[in-house]
Amino acid sequence: MLILLSDGAGLTARQTATVLARAGHRVEALSPAGLCLCRMTRHVRKVHDVPALGRDPFGWLEAALAVAARRGADVLLPVQEQVAVMALAQDRIADARLATAVPDFAALAQVQDKVSAFRTLDRAGVPQPDGVVATSVAEIEAAGAELAGAAQAGAGSARAVEAGAGSARSGQAGWPLFVKMPIGTASAGVRRAGSPDELRQVAEDYERLGALGPDGVLVQAPVAGPLAMVQAVFACGELVAFHACERVREGSSGGASHKLGLDLPEARTHMAALGAFLDWHGALSADVILGPDGPRFIDINPRLVEPLNALASGVDLTGALLEVARHGSARTLEPLEPQPAAAPGARTHQLLLAVLGAAQQGGRRDVALELARAVLHRGEYRDSREELTPGRGDLLAPLPVTVIALATLVRPDAWRHFVGGSAGAYSLTPAAWRQISQAAGGGPGAGAPGPASGESEVSRR
Repeated sequence: MLILLSDGAGLTARQTATVLARAGHRVEALSPAGLCLCRMTRHVRKVHDVPALGRDPFGWLEAALAVAARRGADVLLPVQEQVAVMALAQDRIADARLATAVPDFAALAQVQDKVSAFRTLDRAGVPQPDGVVATSVAEIEAAGAELAGAAQAGAGSARAVEAGAGSARSGQAGWPLFVKMPIGTASAGVRRAGSPDELRQVAEDYERLGALGPDGVLVQAPVAGPLAMVQAVFACGELVAFHACERVREGSSGGASHKLGLDLPEARTHMAALGAFLDWHGALSADVILGPDGPRFIDINPRLVEPLNALASGVDLTGALLEVARHGSARTLEPLEPQPAAAPGARTHQLLLAVLGAAQQGGRRDVALELARAVLHRGEYRDSREELTPGRGDLLAPLPVTVIALATLVRPDAWRHFVGGSAGAYSLTPAAWRQISQAAGGGPGAGAPGPASGESEVSRR
């Protein structure tokens, strides 16, 4: 079977390619011209040049369908944000005799951007941090005062900190807060404000960028606790596979360089409820803070995210997604058999992200120490498996880490080039999302009704 991945640049694409190739499938990928992860592995037979999704989403679609026809692909598998345009083009994909696994566009639109996802989680009864949708500098400031005031009243002088944000050192209870643009990939579009002055600066920055408008931004309170990544695959609203892991260490740009498999039955229950609420079909992932009052959902991704820790834990998310694609979405078909629960405790790492993170947060010495710990299997590398570039049977696999290690040892700030280049290949920009939504006959957040422009919205739990 020839499987065409919708992306070839991201971490998820690279991990998915490993799983599929080892299962005996032929794997090819789509990516803008230039170096990318899937060009540096024997598990991907060919990477085809296509327009960048963020610049030309429908150009990407036309190119993808043309490549699939020319190569005789059986499956077009969404592994990054191309799922947005694929959800809109399901009929064309089906007419091309390609199997795929994507949700209805109306369902996707309810979680594709952060503002719509906030409203959807509220309607579905899925717990999340307190938040306010604001459409102007004044509303953002008012939201900050409201959220910080509520935190002060509820917790006195205690300071809550969102995972990865560091300590609240402003000396003001109820801070920091987080301001989230509707569209952003790889932690882009999320700003931390540690005080009212910083919040105003963030709001004014967004105003200068033209980011404020009728759709608004989300101002959200923090939650204390570690960050977990939860991943699920659904068939017509029914959960068929689930996994959760903790981000043990943060790599570059908020990515998880080290993970630990977890058993999170409460998060599984919430994900199953969200998938049923949306009648979801395909992969659905989320970032969750494991707070003192239980899991709180802080971000939703309508796609698969880095499936190798799940595989190490006994759950094959990639295989489940492929099975959903081949099975189809007709409700007259027999339901798929759910995969068994994961075994917690699996430790995995992505050395590439760890090296980039060491360069971003430190310098040459930090990069050298990171490489030494990995080679000697010390610290968090003890009893941990490489999930991004496993070398077994793949002589090209070490190449990306080798190149990045050498580059950052010579010039630590070279990390910016590698991180920016990969995300730019697959990111869904605000302009691209507007274009897709307009083609669907609605604006961003279609299917997710909210208050009229100028009104604020608060959700409390």
